[in-house]
Amino acid sequence: MGNEQKLKPGYKALFHGPPGTGKTLTASLLGKQFNLDVYRIDLSMVISKYIGETEKNLEKVFRKAENKKWILFFDEADALFGKRTTISDSHDKYANQEIAYLLQRLEDYPGLMILASNMRNNVDEGFTRRLQSIIYFQKPQSTERMRLWNNSFSSECEPPKREELEKIAQQYELAGGSIMNVVQYASLMALNRNEKNITVDDLVQGIRKELRKEGKQFKQ
Repeated sequence: MGNEQKLKPGYKALFHGPPGTGKTLTASLLGKQFNLDVYRIDLSMVISKYIGETEKNLEKVFRKAENKKWILFFDEADALFGKRTTISDSHDKYANQEIAYLLQRLEDYPGLMILASNMRNNVDEGFTRRLQSIIYFQKPQSTERMRLWNNSFSSECEPPKREELEKIAQQYELAGGSIMNVVQYASLMALNRNEKNITVDDLVQGIRKELRKEGKQFKQ
C-alpha cells in the first residue's frame, strides 16, 4: 500500500467498563484463540516510588516480551497510564517523564497490548490516541444475567428453582464476576450445613455482601 514506513507495529486496545464484566477473561480467551501467552503485568511489582525505577522495571518486561510474542495485559491500567498533571514540583515532572516513556514503548511494541481500566476517562489522552480499538464492557442485562446464574453453579449442587433465579436476575444488576462471588459464597454456606441445596437466602446474603463491597445499598 506504500505506507508501511508510516504504520507502527503491533496492535493496541483499551478494554474499559465496570469491574467483573469480563475484561481479563477476554484477554485470556484471545491468548487461547491465537495460541499466544498472555502476560499480565503485576503493577505492584513494577511501580516504584523511586525516580526512574518504574521505567527500568517496565523496560525489563518489554525487552523480554518482544522476543516471545506475548500479549501484554495491563490490568487497572490507569495506575500507569493515568492523565498527566500540571507540573508544580519535581515529582510531577518525573511522573510526566514516566508517561512519555510509556507512550514511546506503547508505539514500539510489535505485538498485541491490552490496557484494562474501569474508567476510560482516567486514561491519558496521549495513550487513547495511539490505540486501534477502544472497547466498552457493559454490565449484563437481565437475560444475560440469567445465563450467568445458570452457568455458575456446580453440577454437584442443587440451585434454587428457575423462577426464583429469574427473579434474582431481574432484581439485582450484578456483573459476571460478582455473580461468581455470590455463588461461591452461597456454596460455602450450603457446605457449612452439610447440604447440596443452595437456597435463595444463601444467594441474597451473598448479594448483600457483594453490594456492600461495591458501596451500594442493598434493596430487598
